[in-house]
Amino acid sequence: MMNIAQLRARLEHSFSPLACECLVDGDHSLTVKLYHPGSGQVDLVISGLKLDSLRTPEAVQGLIDELRYELESFSLRSSRDPDLA
Repeated sequence: MMNIAQLRARLEHSFSPLACECLVDGDHSLTVKLYHPGSGQVDLVISGLKLDSLRTPEAVQGLIDELRYELESFSLRSSRDPDLA
């Protein structure tokens, strides 16, 4: 399993130029925040991810794919609805 620093680095590499913050909660779940480092504008926050499910490179790639989908979905919704931007 990757440690949190390795996971963060992989996410930042995958979502560049966004920065990534990974926080482990008391119940060993993970919160991932993707944001613009210059402005601090947050593009996505996902909470409640189970660390146990991120034991393999394939599982981490699955998380990256899911986060990409969420980012794209939010981008499409906010471009249609100015109240979401």
